[in-house]
Amino acid sequence: MSLSVEQRRSTLVARLADGQFHSGESLGRALGVSRAAVNKHIQALTALGLDVYKVTGKGYRLSGPLTLLEESQLATHRQAILGAPVKVMNVVDSTNTQLKCDQELHYSGAVCVAQAQTAGRGRMGRQWLSPFGANLYLSMFWCFGGGYSALQGLSLMVGLVVSEALDELGYPGTKLKWPNDVYLEGKKLGGILIEVEGQMNDECQAVIGLGLNLDMPDNVAMGIDQPWTDLTREFGQEVDKNRLAARIIDRLHEGVLRFEEQGLTPFQERWNKRDHFAGQSVRMLCGKQEFQGICLGINQDGALILDTKAGQKTFFGGEVSVRPL
Repeated sequence: MSLSVEQRRSTLVARLADGQFHSGESLGRALGVSRAAVNKHIQALTALGLDVYKVTGKGYRLSGPLTLLEESQLATHRQAILGAPVKVMNVVDSTNTQLKCDQELHYSGAVCVAQAQTAGRGRMGRQWLSPFGANLYLSMFWCFGGGYSALQGLSLMVGLVVSEALDELGYPGTKLKWPNDVYLEGKKLGGILIEVEGQMNDECQAVIGLGLNLDMPDNVAMGIDQPWTDLTREFGQEVDKNRLAARIIDRLHEGVLRFEEQGLTPFQERWNKRDHFAGQSVRMLCGKQEFQGICLGINQDGALILDTKAGQKTFFGGEVSVRPL
């Protein structure tokens, strides 16, 4: 039976994952293609951010061993198998888009993770660089009753449980930037994108997307326009992707269940303790308007509170920054 392009590239990555040299001939036999075709597949993987070396007489190898996300490994590390499916994809445009289009995953708690994204995106449509096998790209589906208002503060809860899961795994010190970023040592480590469809005052479906930097290649990172970091740089050790993803999935599932019942209130104090800008003078950009004040954290509805010259003001939308214009 002929393999699809996706299957061939998955097989190719699996062969190269040991970090050793593999000849074009041996890879061609494994894929059922010519050496020229192998080279084309290698070029496609390189374009996705995979760091592949070619040495005449030796063949191809990765810059180092690569751990891939696997459904069986995720299941092994899960603390509670709650029935909702977890699907591992090779390359997708984005896990949020994939999850929205895959009817088989339209169950509360269902998850899609991918090795790479070709059109990853963040808040306000910003590009989210998603090289192959380097980071975590994850989306969870959830159906909420009560309409859009029931989701107020959801991104804050998600950031909090991700930060707490990292603590549990031995990666302490993460902070949270309102409304959807995870920071470490003053630099961006991850981001959350929540997309909602449904009725304003009725049932709605949320896709909760997370991108988390684990081991960003330097050649890809040149395209990032803000201070950033990853877990490998900060802690000097390889990240067990499957263990980390499984823990985040578990904590996210538990968190959304509680959020669905009680809203943001049980998470508010914990979020404020991790507020990256707590007590700092910040700027709030709301369209063409700008406000300045001391960051006082969030209220029970997820609004950010600033102590301004005109008194305390609350904000449900906008961009908070300490960077100069």
